[in-house]
Amino acid sequence: MDFQFDESVDRRNTGSMKWDVAKGELPMWVADMDFRTAPGIIEKITERATQGVFGYTVVTDEWYQSYQTWWKKRHDFEIRKEWLIFCTGVVPAISSIVRKVTTVGENVVVLTPVYNIFFNSILNNGRNVLESRLKYDGSRYRIDLDDLEEKLSNPQTTLFILCNPHNPVGKIWERETLERIGDLCSKHHVLVLSDEIHCDITEPGWKYTPFASVSENCRTNSITCVSPTKAFNLAGLQTAAVIVPDDHLRHKVSRGLNTDEVAEPNVFAAIAPIAAFACGEWLDSLRNYLWENRAFAEEYIKKEIKGISPVSARATYLLWLDCRNMSGSSTQFCHFIRSHRGLYLSDGNEYRNGEGFLRMNLACPRQQVEDGLKRLKESVAAYGSLAEKQC
Repeated sequence: MDFQFDESVDRRNTGSMKWDVAKGELPMWVADMDFRTAPGIIEKITERATQGVFGYTVVTDEWYQSYQTWWKKRHDFEIRKEWLIFCTGVVPAISSIVRKVTTVGENVVVLTPVYNIFFNSILNNGRNVLESRLKYDGSRYRIDLDDLEEKLSNPQTTLFILCNPHNPVGKIWERETLERIGDLCSKHHVLVLSDEIHCDITEPGWKYTPFASVSENCRTNSITCVSPTKAFNLAGLQTAAVIVPDDHLRHKVSRGLNTDEVAEPNVFAAIAPIAAFACGEWLDSLRNYLWENRAFAEEYIKKEIKGISPVSARATYLLWLDCRNMSGSSTQFCHFIRSHRGLYLSDGNEYRNGEGFLRMNLACPRQQVEDGLKRLKESVAAYGSLAEKQC
């Protein structure tokens, strides 16, 4: 089937967080897509909406089965029904879990640069962020395992939040790396909370490995947060699942989610995952389109924009841009790009250990990607001229 990913959808004046910007600005920052979701999802939601009654909703057996079938078929991971808990979103789940499994003043380890909202979930709840900084050699990121173990061995460290695949750098963590993380966390009695929301947005031909599938250590000492929202553009429906294989740990997590009132679905949150996980053909077409966008953007930047290098990635629709050759800070450069040409990107400093980098969302029609890259090129030229005048 031919899906229309080149079609432009006007999202202005719809209450969109992404598109609530000034006229003429092009937002390529927050991680949602500018494509209509899969036709099968729209059909199921429309069918449900036409009933016209939107009462209290339960999680059905079909919801559980859809997650189990998808993860077995797509990721070779068998999930038992009792491991799954509904939640209104990955971020609410992470915040709730931080509150339930750690105490105020304890350390939570993260690998930076990483999704910036992790810091809110940790700091807003009175816990401490302990960074283990990823190493970048100019072509790829890796974990400094010695540094990670030092942070995990701190007696005040009780939780490690993993991003798998990793946002913003687009890294798919190898099975061997995940196994090493599992062993280190088990050794130092640190629980693993794995955010795997980007798992279905991988380069065609590449697969991610669920953390809990790697070993017994990983399975029994982990909580995994998943959702179809990134892959199928459903973020506004507030739907996710938490996977907790260990019985004792699952009881604690379930009590936390229920106490925080984030364990009950709205009408569409209950049916959207069921519909989404029946749309594998659409997702495969989307992934092909996204990697064509990425290839186009990387080639354009290498040929047309001096001073910026794209960081290659196997996952997410987010392009991590190495701008360390530009003068000034990435925050200054990011503000200049927006003020000069209306291109709204994310500043690498938001993710910690991201100074000198910017994040660009490529999940949009090709013509929009081209527009953004031309604005970036013009901004780089103007920024360089401005820097020369100030010297």
